[in-house]
Amino acid sequence: MTSQLHKFDKRSARDMLVGAGLRPTRQRLSLAELLFAKGDRHVSAERLHEEAERVSVSVSLATVYNTLHQFTEAGLLREVAVEGTKTYFDTNVSDHYHFFMEDEGKVVDIPGGMRVSELPEVPEGMEITRVDVVVRLRKKAC
Repeated sequence: MTSQLHKFDKRSARDMLVGAGLRPTRQRLSLAELLFAKGDRHVSAERLHEEAERVSVSVSLATVYNTLHQFTEAGLLREVAVEGTKTYFDTNVSDHYHFFMEDEGKVVDIPGGMRVSELPEVPEGMEITRVDVVVRLRKKAC
C-alpha cells in the first residue's frame, strides 16, 4: 500500500472523483490530493483548510466544508462526529471504530477493532446501516 500512497496525485484524484460521480474541479482535485496522498487519516475541515493554505491552494473554509460533505455523500470519506460541533472526516471508509483523545483533540482508529453486540430491535421497514462507536480518552489525573 505504501507504493500506492506515493503515486497518489492529481491523476489519481481525477480518476477517484470521476469514479464517484463527482466533477473533478480544480479545488476538488487539490483537496482530494491533500486528503488521500497521506493514506488513512482523520482530518477536520479547519485542519484541511490550513494544509491547503500552506501549499498555496486558494480555497475558502466554506468550500472545504462543502467539498468534504460532497466526498462523504459520494462514499469517499466517512464522517466521525465527536462532539456537537466537532466533526472529523476519515479517509478509511471501512467499518471500524475510533478513540477520541480529548486532551489532544485527535481521532485514531481502535487497533484490532472491537465487536458490538446486542444491537436494539429496529422499527419495521428500517435497517441498520452503520454503527458508530467513539471511545473518549483522557490522561489520568495524578
